[in-house]
Amino acid sequence: MQDVHKNRSRVFVVGLSFVFLLFLYRIGTLQLVDDKYEKRAINNALNKITLYPARSVIYDRFGKIIAKNAASYDLFIFPKEEKVDNRLFIQQILQIDSNQYNKLLTEAWINSKKRQKNNAYNRSAIFYSNLNQQQYTALRENLYRLSGFYIEPRTDRAYEIFGGAHAFGYLGEASEQLLKEDPYYQPGDLVGITGIERYYEEFMRGTKGIKTVWQDRTYKQRGEVQDQAFNYPAKSGPDFYATIDIELQKFAEELFNGKRGSVVAIEPSTGEVLAFLNKPDYNPNDLVGQDRARSFRKMLIDPKKPLYNRAVKGVYPPGSTVKTVLALIGLQEGIIHPGSTKGCGGGYRMGNIVVGCHPHGGPLDVVGSIRISCNSYYCGLFREIIDHPKYGSTHNGYRVLERYWRSFGLGDPTGIDLLGESSGNVPTVERLAKRHGKKWRSSMVISLGIGQGEILLTPLQLANVAAILANRGYYIPPHLLKKVNGLKNNGLKEEYRTKKIIPIDAKHFETVIEGMSQVMKPGGTANGIGINGIEICGKTGTAQNPHGKDHSLFIAFAPRNNPKIAIGVIVENGGFGATYAAPIASLMIEKYLMRDTASSKQFMIDRLKSTVLEPQ
Repeated sequence: MQDVHKNRSRVFVVGLSFVFLLFLYRIGTLQLVDDKYEKRAINNALNKITLYPARSVIYDRFGKIIAKNAASYDLFIFPKEEKVDNRLFIQQILQIDSNQYNKLLTEAWINSKKRQKNNAYNRSAIFYSNLNQQQYTALRENLYRLSGFYIEPRTDRAYEIFGGAHAFGYLGEASEQLLKEDPYYQPGDLVGITGIERYYEEFMRGTKGIKTVWQDRTYKQRGEVQDQAFNYPAKSGPDFYATIDIELQKFAEELFNGKRGSVVAIEPSTGEVLAFLNKPDYNPNDLVGQDRARSFRKMLIDPKKPLYNRAVKGVYPPGSTVKTVLALIGLQEGIIHPGSTKGCGGGYRMGNIVVGCHPHGGPLDVVGSIRISCNSYYCGLFREIIDHPKYGSTHNGYRVLERYWRSFGLGDPTGIDLLGESSGNVPTVERLAKRHGKKWRSSMVISLGIGQGEILLTPLQLANVAAILANRGYYIPPHLLKKVNGLKNNGLKEEYRTKKIIPIDAKHFETVIEGMSQVMKPGGTANGIGINGIEICGKTGTAQNPHGKDHSLFIAFAPRNNPKIAIGVIVENGGFGATYAAPIASLMIEKYLMRDTASSKQFMIDRLKSTVLEPQ
């Protein structure tokens, strides 16, 4: 019996020892080998707070601020810690109902999981963005009792100008697609949506920083982790200098009061855009802060289409402005010479086809044809070019003409640093065949010679033609970035530092430019619109509009020698080119070249400011 008790004792001791050893082994394993519990403990005790960088401050070409940063605050939440008892209070502060609250909470749950994928120590998510001052103050004072909520600061935009919105763009919340494509962004992050804010987003956004803090079980901060591996500062975006002259831009806004259309001004030697105007447009400050989404929806349904970027997306018949290009092609191909004259007799006639022209005297040479803007001259020249025997056929002759047009940047995007630029339309032989039949003849497309028919250009392309004329045969693609401090080549891509050469001899430009100079003088189509002391070289255009009154167009550059500004203007339903487009261009040239001098044409300024063509 005693032996039985001894055996039982031994078994008990052995069993207890085995359990004890197993326990020791498991503890050792957890401490020395398996660190998942340690990680979980750390994970629960740490929180990574994103430090948002300031975006690049945008300056104009002379250092005046266009866009700066303004303080903004977002309400964040740890969804697991949210308390039902606090809901009514938060709803009252944010002025939302229970359905909206539940929707925001559901989105926060989803977004917190997304944030954890890229950040092991962040289980929070944005709940409500862009708190106004009243909301921020009330929530900050009560955070101690709002379990799971905290406030994060960031920056939003504040624009110093009303106009130019289509060039500079605006910010909005990162889309679902962007969140999937770029791990830099988290739900609720602000990102450039249009304009240079979008095109140069990668360096304008700066670099986010991280502050890692210890927190208790209620997710209240209890101190910052001192290890530098867990903390690094945000880095602001570098200063951004735009090419725009903000004073010239504001002046264009004033002249375009009550009108619809576009103005683009370019520095010819560099391709830098000096002014970029669309009307109607919008105040970029309307797309900032808490009312951003509401304002955008309102603009989206506005029949005036203030969001539409006419300068790069709107396409118009160029009218007589394109005659300058056709004259250069004719001279280069030897179809005409500077002294080649053509009669008119009130218009161009061929069988039952008649293209009218305004009355003027006698046969004209190239210079006179541009000064007077003779339709008959350019209808005849168009036919002479594409029907010339040396090309073998009319279609081959047209292909030669088309190649020249495209060398001027017509029918293709100019490559400006904005997204969504239209190519305009320079029809191909094949496209003309679809409309006029495979055996189309020059008589069927003769309106192309005077900038009508199928040819369509953007205001930016027209301004670029003016820059090519000013440069006597080359252009640098238009761009809105002048420099970014600290970046190689000032941040400019190679394409914005490289000349594109037009295959036309420089001597031919002088003939056309003499004609453009005479446009502004007695007998010219813009007589009386010039500026004293500045030789402006311009060309008027009147483009037929199937939806109403003709459009008023004008291209110009100045001064004649060593030009500093080239410009293209379109005033929709403005009638003759000399009525509105030419005066706007002349006054803008005067403003840019003589900025510290009172205008010599104040009466023109007053007339343009007070003339309303479109209801406001």
